Amino acid sequence: MTGWHRPSVERGQSNVVGVALLLGITVVALGVLTASIGLAVDAGTGAADAARVGDDVDDALRPVEVTGEHVGSVRATDGQLRTVARDVRVLNDSGTVARLEADALVYETDGQRVTFLAGGVVRGEGRGARLATEPPVVATPDGDVLVFGVATLGADRTSVDFAGEPVRLRTNVTHERRPLGSDEYRLAIETETPAAWRSYFRDLGATVTDRDLDGDGVDSVVATFPDERTAYLVVHALNLEVGDA
Repeated sequence: MTGWHRPSVERGQSNVVGVALLLGITVVALGVLTASIGLAVDAGTGAADAARVGDDVDDALRPVEVTGEHVGSVRATDGQLRTVARDVRVLNDSGTVARLEADALVYETDGQRVTFLAGGVVRGEGRGARLATEPPVVATPDGDVLVFGVATLGADRTSVDFAGEPVRLRTNVTHERRPLGSDEYRLAIETETPAAWRSYFRDLGATVTDRDLDGDGVDSVVATFPDERTAYLVVHALNLEVGDA
């Protein structure tokens, strides 16, 4: 009789083990699903913040349209807003015609990045970076005139973490126009998101290379415009102050 009962006991043990394994697999699957949902929510929040910041920065920093004092604000649920050193250069065959400490305003969160530089707003990083707002650089269709519009922040180095409250961007904008004369010109933008700028300058008919012009480890996208042209440099000085809204 004992031999008859042993298979039943073994089957019972197998059922218990099977249920335990099934429960373990279910728990692991639920954990993976929960983590995936959490990552998706974080990514969605980060993307929404980046889109909002891009729009807010574009509205707050309007170098061409504004003269004098202007106040805007940037809103985000998380992330950091900071200024970083960036140079913009105008060059000809003789060397550097003008060097501007343009600097950049950079927002980062959860793998998302927004950068205001020289009057342009760049969304994204690496090869996915794109110009959401184009800088005020004009190359006339007839190839006779170049206008290098460059926005400079003129801000102290600053870093602000978002904690649910908007961050104020106060500017006091002035403009200066400098005739550069007739020559063959290059424009160099120091940037960590070169892909967006390469595409933009190629659309203007320039040839593009990357060079570290000052040895600081950050390349400049150098746009060479063909033929001799009459050029102007227009500096939009923002005199930016970053603080609580």
